[in-house]
Amino acid sequence: MEYTIVDVRTRAEYAGGNVAGSVNIPLNEIADREDEIRGMQPVLFCCLSGGRSGQATQYFKSKGIDCENGGGWMEVNARVNA
Repeated sequence: MEYTIVDVRTRAEYAGGNVAGSVNIPLNEIADREDEIRGMQPVLFCCLSGGRSGQATQYFKSKGIDCENGGGWMEVNARVNA
């Protein structure tokens, strides 16, 4: 399955390293960008360790959006490039 990878870290964190092709939508903006995220399904959220991406996943699953928590961006990067 091809996921859209959404990194919910801050812009500064994202600029310090990210999964190639991922989209940066900081956690504090995700609720306001629900329509945009809805159009990206299925979505794989990531962050630094999986905490913030877990919050995003829980929120959007409750809205009926096809998504999962990928955990830390480095783990997602390893999976994508395996």
